[in-house]
Amino acid sequence: MVWQFIEDRRHQLLYDGFQHVYLVVLAVVLAAVIAILLAMFATRVPRIGGAVAGVATSNVLNMLTAIGLTIPGLALVGLLMPLTGIGATTALICVCFYAVLPILRNAIVGLVGVDAALLESARGMGMGELAVMFRIRLPLAWPVIIAGIRVSLQMSMGIAAIAAYALGPGLGKDIFTGLGELGGANALNYALVATVGVVILALILDFLLVLLGRLTTSKGIRA
Repeated sequence: MVWQFIEDRRHQLLYDGFQHVYLVVLAVVLAAVIAILLAMFATRVPRIGGAVAGVATSNVLNMLTAIGLTIPGLALVGLLMPLTGIGATTALICVCFYAVLPILRNAIVGLVGVDAALLESARGMGMGELAVMFRIRLPLAWPVIIAGIRVSLQMSMGIAAIAAYALGPGLGKDIFTGLGELGGANALNYALVATVGVVILALILDFLLVLLGRLTTSKGIRA
C-alpha cells in the first residue's frame, strides 16, 4: 500500500523533496556566510578578539548556543509569522536562525585555535591581517568549520519540516497533512513517507558534505 501511495504521488513527492533540499541548502549557505563573517570579525578586531577567545574556550559559548537551540521550532515560527507572514520567507528565516548557531561556535573555536606561532611567523614574513586570515587561519580552521556545517545541515533538515507549519516548502507539509488527517486512509502514508524521505535526503546531503570537506581541505591538514 505504501509503494502504491508513492507510485501515485511520485512527482509531487519528488518536487516536495527538491524544495526541502533547496530550502535547507540555501539556509545553511546563508548561515555559513553569516557565521564565518561574524567569527572572522570577532577574531580580527583586537578588543573583541580577546573576549571571544575566552568565551570560545569556556562553557559560556556552549551555553549561549544551547539556549538558542532550545527555543522550540514551532514557537519561533509562531513569533515570526506576524512579522514575515506565512510561506517560504518565514521558513527560511527560521531554518537559518538555527543553522547559524553550530557553525558560529565551530568557526570561532577553529579560528581561535590556530597556533599563535604560525600567525606570528606569517606576520613576520610580511603578511597583512587579511592575508593571514584567508591564507592561514581559515584553511587551518576549515575542518572544524565544516564539522559545524555538517551538524547544522542535519539539524536544519528537521527544522525545515517543522517550518512547514507556516506553509513553508518541503516534505514537512506532507507530514502535517498526515497528522491532520489522522484516521484517514492515507494519513500514515503521508507522515511515514515524508519522514523517511527527510532522513534519506539528510544522509545523502551529509555524504556530499563529507566529500566537499575532503576536497576543500589540504592534504597536509587531513594527514
